[in-house]
Amino acid sequence: MQSRVEAGGLGYSRTVDVGYEEAVERTKAALKEQGFGVLSEIDIREKFKEKLGVDGPPHVILGACNPQLAHRALEVQPDLSLLLPCNVVVRERDGAVEVSAVDAQKMMEVVGNPELEPIARDANERLRKAVDAV
Repeated sequence: MQSRVEAGGLGYSRTVDVGYEEAVERTKAALKEQGFGVLSEIDIREKFKEKLGVDGPPHVILGACNPQLAHRALEVQPDLSLLLPCNVVVRERDGAVEVSAVDAQKMMEVVGNPELEPIARDANERLRKAVDAV
């Protein structure tokens, strides 16, 4: 299993040795262990088929939120809710199943508020632990 940074440095990603459905369930469980709840689940393959008539590989976006971290961040910068939740992706890619999490620190760089750095660092550590646990 390889860990790597996604193209453009958008997040943390690794290939897992389980099937897609199992990876989705394991990802949800691992996020829960790190204090994240899944607020939304978008089945990209289903939506592209429905809206565009396009077939594609399994691909889901999980909108994950750690309430404690989100609360801390919103106390610092209330309009930060525009960047929440943290996206975690499970997809089939090149014949393998990949689990990825957004780089919260990169997202917070857009805001330019140094008070958010430790919160984003904490979020990243938890997201990486979740991805590594799948």
